[in-house]
Amino acid sequence: MTTKKRARIEVKLAAGETVRRLSPWRVLLALFVLAVLGASGTFGFRNWRATQAAVSHKPWFAGYVDVSATPSFPFEQLGQTNHKDAVLSFIVSMPNDECTPAWGAAYSLSKAGDRLDLDRRIARLQQQGGSVAVSFGGRDNQELAVSCTDTKKLQTAYESVINRYDINTIDLDLENRGLTDQTAAVRRATVLANIQKERRAHGKPLAIWVTLPVATFGMTEDGTNAISQLLAHGVDLAGVNAMTMEFGSSKPKDESMAKASEQALTQTARQLGILYQQAGTHLNDASVWAKLGATPMIGQNQDESEVFGIDDAKALNGFALDHHISRISIWSSNRDIQCGGNYVNVKAVSNSCSGVDQDKLEFSDLLGKNFNGSIALSAGIETSADPVDSSKTAKDDPANSPYQIWTASGAYLEGTKVAWHHSVYQAKWWTQGDVPDNPVLQTWQTPWELIGPVLPNEKPIPQPTLPAGTYSDWSGSNKYDTGQRVLFNGVPYQAKWWNQGESPAAAASNPDASPWVPLTQQQVNDIEDGLSAK
Repeated sequence: MTTKKRARIEVKLAAGETVRRLSPWRVLLALFVLAVLGASGTFGFRNWRATQAAVSHKPWFAGYVDVSATPSFPFEQLGQTNHKDAVLSFIVSMPNDECTPAWGAAYSLSKAGDRLDLDRRIARLQQQGGSVAVSFGGRDNQELAVSCTDTKKLQTAYESVINRYDINTIDLDLENRGLTDQTAAVRRATVLANIQKERRAHGKPLAIWVTLPVATFGMTEDGTNAISQLLAHGVDLAGVNAMTMEFGSSKPKDESMAKASEQALTQTARQLGILYQQAGTHLNDASVWAKLGATPMIGQNQDESEVFGIDDAKALNGFALDHHISRISIWSSNRDIQCGGNYVNVKAVSNSCSGVDQDKLEFSDLLGKNFNGSIALSAGIETSADPVDSSKTAKDDPANSPYQIWTASGAYLEGTKVAWHHSVYQAKWWTQGDVPDNPVLQTWQTPWELIGPVLPNEKPIPQPTLPAGTYSDWSGSNKYDTGQRVLFNGVPYQAKWWNQGESPAAAASNPDASPWVPLTQQQVNDIEDGLSAK
């Protein structure tokens, strides 16, 4: 993520928060820490912030802060605002020493302490009630697991960052080779699973977020592979943070950035539920959404046609609250200010301003509205499987379903709606034998689009059909002109060009070469309307 590219869970109480009960030994630990706190001043305060035993399920907001960018952003001053947390970025490999972590490939941890006064600024933010996460990776340099091939040194590198800054949450911003290098993915997953397990054994939580690029169709195949690899190695993910930005050709030009973001998050949630199911952990819809985060690139994106504005921020915040996602971030807090008059071309992306009219930190205020949780306090949440809802496996009842129940033998025109496992699906193209809820990760792998659940007390909605005799049955001996229509196995087809002896059956397996195309449900509707009007 740079200026060019960035992407139980338990039942909530009515107030929107649950706090896990403290075991006796944790209470004793807390009392001990309080005693140390009283004797140790600021140092004790900082350690208390990082080792609190209580766990908050309130969703949190934290903007990314590009630590090595110029001019430097004073993130320590966020302690005086409504949104005190920050995600500091990016830890990568030092160019001349692959297993040494560095900020932006420019500052070692010790040099960042000296030159950027980073340790003191983090401590200052923590003094004011803020907390930080550290992000590894990004677009421009090498994430540690890509360059550091020695797993022991890699573990030491990750741990040196976690321990130095006394944090309990890390963020993996996987882009370019960090996302596509499968050998690095195995190293990363193995090491992080070890670190997380060891820390938890000593009562120290470690939340691991994965930040990925998305399109309006959700995660790419590289993204789903990355999540699958982490889950397979036993990493307990705090969540997947979708970079709702730079959508490219997947976003229609006239669609708002908020709407595109909502589509991307909806598809990412669908994919994430499948990935957990494949990993052997069933999560219900609420649990899946609680494992999602969203990070828009505020203001002008790299694509000139993509501008995430104030109205988009309001809409995305509302969507996130309605769906109870756990996190919102922005790229970046450095940019959450209007460009000055001397910045001539606001269509050129700046590292230090948004390119749109806004008040200072306005995007943070709008996107962070009612996201009042804390990075540090949410880190102790651990994933556990949800019970399977038996009502969803019960047989569909035609008398209480709005549309026909899907069958394997049925042939469905584009646009046809069916009910299956108490949900409504719509055919994206002609289909037969494709199960609507087949758990495919990519939307192009299924002809069905999920519309939503069957609602209580619904009754069948009459669907238009072609009256008997509207078209004659296809015959191999007949000649058919362009535009002529026939019935084949009860399905209406239209000829794309003159043909004879070419069965419409081939249209399903090779639609481009077949001279036949099945009608859509909308065309059938129009035909019936026309017949009714006569």
